[in-house]
Amino acid sequence: MIELLIVDDHTIFRSGLRRMLSDEADIHVADEASDGAGALAKIRSGKFDVVLMDINMAGRSGLDTLESIRAERPELPVIMLSMYPEEQYAVLALRARANAYLSKDVEPQELLTAIRHVVGGGRYVSPRSAANLLMQMDRAREGAPHEKLTAREMQVMMKIVRGMSLTDVGVQMCLSVKTVSTYRVRILEKLGLASNAELVQYAMRNGLLD
Repeated sequence: MIELLIVDDHTIFRSGLRRMLSDEADIHVADEASDGAGALAKIRSGKFDVVLMDINMAGRSGLDTLESIRAERPELPVIMLSMYPEEQYAVLALRARANAYLSKDVEPQELLTAIRHVVGGGRYVSPRSAANLLMQMDRAREGAPHEKLTAREMQVMMKIVRGMSLTDVGVQMCLSVKTVSTYRVRILEKLGLASNAELVQYAMRNGLLD
């Protein structure tokens, strides 16, 4: 029996996953957590075979939480889920040693395939994302400027280029506006840009936006 932990800050999504997985004879949703801190506490006290975790939770992000999981439980398979299909998040997740990356709109059968695959020791990326992911990985090897960004800086950048205000970014990520502003300055400096408009143009040129 595969013992699974769901980590997501949306109750409805967690409930939907639990219902879907309840039909599988070899998978048991052993527990849930609504944030990174809760996930780490449950992982320390429980025994799980795999973790399904949202990459973009408020507060401590999924990528930050994954870093802690890898420090404490390097062998524990982690599947990162995201509402965003963009492959740059997959690059960040796989670099952080996630075992799989899937969009939240993936078909149930593909999620089940990924769960069983990573529990068996493999890594998994959606076939529909594989070609674009390889392109992103090639860009990473070539040293694209945005590859200098940390996982948190990349998250802030993607929210800004989608049109979110610094205040809205702060609310969603549980950060102060001053902290978000500091991230923005660092991002612009690392990319050699001067404004949000240039940041949007950069994202489009580098295939970071659809």
